[in-house]
Amino acid sequence: MRFEIQKVLPNGLGRAGIIHTDHGDIKTPAFMVVGTHGVVKFVSMEDLHGLGAQAMLSNGYHLRRISGEIAEGGGLAAWSSWNGPTLTDSGGFQVMSLGSGLGKVVSMERELGVVNTAHKDRLAHVSEDGVSFTDPFDGRLEFIGPEESMQIQCRIGADIHMAFDELTSLADDYDYNVEALARTERWAERSLIEHNMHCDDLGYHQNLYGVLQGGRWEDLRRSTARKLGAMDFDGYGLGGAFLKEDLGDILRWCDEELPFEKPRHLLGLSHPDDIFVGAEMGADTFDCVAPTREARHGKIYTRDGNINLRKFADSTSLLDPGCDCATCAAGWTRGQLRALWRSGDPEKKQQYYNLASVHNVRFIVRLTEEIREAILNDRFYEFKEEFFRRYYEKNQ
Repeated sequence: MRFEIQKVLPNGLGRAGIIHTDHGDIKTPAFMVVGTHGVVKFVSMEDLHGLGAQAMLSNGYHLRRISGEIAEGGGLAAWSSWNGPTLTDSGGFQVMSLGSGLGKVVSMERELGVVNTAHKDRLAHVSEDGVSFTDPFDGRLEFIGPEESMQIQCRIGADIHMAFDELTSLADDYDYNVEALARTERWAERSLIEHNMHCDDLGYHQNLYGVLQGGRWEDLRRSTARKLGAMDFDGYGLGGAFLKEDLGDILRWCDEELPFEKPRHLLGLSHPDDIFVGAEMGADTFDCVAPTREARHGKIYTRDGNINLRKFADSTSLLDPGCDCATCAAGWTRGQLRALWRSGDPEKKQQYYNLASVHNVRFIVRLTEEIREAILNDRFYEFKEEFFRRYYEKNQ
């Protein structure tokens, strides 16, 4: 993998570039669509290529039991029929959600009232070796550590993998974050050793990103960025559970310390303000399930802000005038989509899920395309102001 930087923002952090992988190029900033199980829900591979998606992120945790089948199929890109750049995560989020995050709302907007789940109720327990957990779907007892995670991901064979990490929750205090971060750093070293043993097993090179944790604390973020930055990773994942208002500072702390010449992926965020902050502070790629998940619940992205289709019965207004997605190009109105969504006919509902998902994903993909062009043309800040004025201030 090679990262080519083409233009840098005046702050010295944000940039536009190209990540060259064995399965194709990713022009950055870029949004990676999420195909948890190697497929994006209700969106075909043909749809994805048509809406301009450049890369797909899949979940190593959820694909772990069929990783051998994927390897036999030539790796994730070939097996899924995506045939483009791919990334897998390590399962760190699942560790948190089954462990210290169990039963909590993990939200960037909410902190008060979030408390740690009683230890006896957790489905995941962390030790120095790794994580023992009970699969919530079938009750099986399982274990994943850095070595197991790397073996799983190397069988799945994405172009980019994430080192095994422990993601803390908003309920975890500073002292526990110190403990968890030190463990994540030791796991990073073990991940590198194991990954290097298997990264060429499928006949093409697979790359490894180190994952930065540290919660909301500047000393932890800067310290781990220096430590992981000195390791031989191909790039970096910027992770963690934190308040939305802290995102810009946390990214700045990390990216001021990380090697400038290596790419960075912001894990799990896709709302426009988060993408603008991420791109400005040095994140190159993004992923999130929100565009398709929110589409399935009737939330549609438009240039004038998000709309809820419940309010648009019999509306003849276009879904989003000026949008270039296949759904809008076909002339679907808000009322027509609402009728499909609220229909009791399973086929009509499936049609709605496809049409709405294509629209929302294209909206976010197009936004990253426009941010990239704005950086290349020295008008990022002007574009940001123009977009925010319309998206966040104009009334529906």
